Amino acid sequence: MADQPAPAISRPRRTREERRVLAGTLVGTTIEWYDFFIYAQAAAFVLAPLFFAPVSADNPGLAQVISWATLGISFLFRPLGAIVAGHIGDKYGRKLVLVITLIGMGGATALIGALPTYAQIGLWAPILLMLLRIIQGFSAGGEWGGAALMAVEHAPKNKRSAFGSYPQIGVPLGMLLATAFMWALTSSLSPEAFLEWGWRIPFLSSVVLIVVGYIIRKAVDESPVFKEMQLRKKESSAPLSVLMKSHKKSVILAALIFAANNAAGYLVIAFFASYGSNVLGMSRASTLVASFVGGLGWLVFTMYGGWLGDKIGKIRTFQIGYGIIILWAIPMWFLLDTASLPLFALAIVILTMGLGPSYGPQSALYAEMFPAHVRYSGVSIGYAFGSIIGGAFAPMIAQLLLNEFKMSWVIGVYIAGLAIVSFIAVSMVPKSVEGSDLHVDETHEQYLAEHPEDAVLIENAVRPAESP
Repeated sequence: MADQPAPAISRPRRTREERRVLAGTLVGTTIEWYDFFIYAQAAAFVLAPLFFAPVSADNPGLAQVISWATLGISFLFRPLGAIVAGHIGDKYGRKLVLVITLIGMGGATALIGALPTYAQIGLWAPILLMLLRIIQGFSAGGEWGGAALMAVEHAPKNKRSAFGSYPQIGVPLGMLLATAFMWALTSSLSPEAFLEWGWRIPFLSSVVLIVVGYIIRKAVDESPVFKEMQLRKKESSAPLSVLMKSHKKSVILAALIFAANNAAGYLVIAFFASYGSNVLGMSRASTLVASFVGGLGWLVFTMYGGWLGDKIGKIRTFQIGYGIIILWAIPMWFLLDTASLPLFALAIVILTMGLGPSYGPQSALYAEMFPAHVRYSGVSIGYAFGSIIGGAFAPMIAQLLLNEFKMSWVIGVYIAGLAIVSFIAVSMVPKSVEGSDLHVDETHEQYLAEHPEDAVLIENAVRPAESP
């Protein structure tokens, strides 16, 4: 009798475990982006006079440009962080990477809060500030790709976009936390006290991340899904040279798709508050309230974008989001320039109506754009390059345009132009990739065939917990 084919490995549904990983990932990304945004909002209000004092005294506009440049410099180190984190994750496990990046981000942020200013140590102040900012960017570089793939590859086929929105909503949640903290301080302290010492409090509070990082590690370490993904990451990463040789078009498209969303997002995160306070003469508390309302809109519309991506398609959802940004990028400045808090907030919320649909489905669309053996690298590198093209220097470019033309709507032309590029890029993604088989099961079985020594570990990782 001929041999019967071996039955396919059956991997049970792990709804409870998936939820634990999604929750742990969401908490981790929220905390990391809180740290990132605390810096962005400090760059909007206090870093120029404190760390670039000579330039600020002679040319406040140029000092603000330099302050925004320190925000962008960290993005240049995110791809390096992604490469190093991938190597460590391959060798020692992603749970270690998660803790290292959280502690690296939290430690750098807390040290920024303890830095002496230019008045105290001169040129060393901006140098140390930029070094710590680089550590922040390096730490933030390696986590998004893994979080996105965890969510999407373990989602039902008809819910990939919704599941993939979990890593995305960590961004508006982090912004909400950072904005609320800044608002509480600016509302309770005098401008002099805030400038002298109050701005340090949000940075110093990041020492809490060390404790939170340990708690997250403990929770994730107990997750079978995480253990399996820790092994499977070896299958879904590839050297940059291999990725660019065989999948250059997908990497370029992924970067361009993200560019406009990231640029417009950083206006919401930091530039609008700075513009309202420094240019329009609004109180810092008022501009932070408007930013907080915008963050709520971003959160809601990102979740909606994830849901909509499963209903009408991810590409079409992206097109709707970018269509809104293209149409609103210029008119919104006429509402902002009223300096009326309700209208200022309304302008930001309408912008987030475009940000959400062009962000919520991103994880799922990126996962479908790359085959399994290069998926981790493709997703991570595309995201990192897109953030460099888009958000890294968007506030600085906006400030330069404002300084040069003295007309705010010119910034809208810049954002609309980027959105047109991103609209074209997402329209070039073949519709056939949507809903395609991610080959998770096949890759799982192929990995077992090539690495039989890991069979027991994977079996233990995916085996459902036995009832006591």
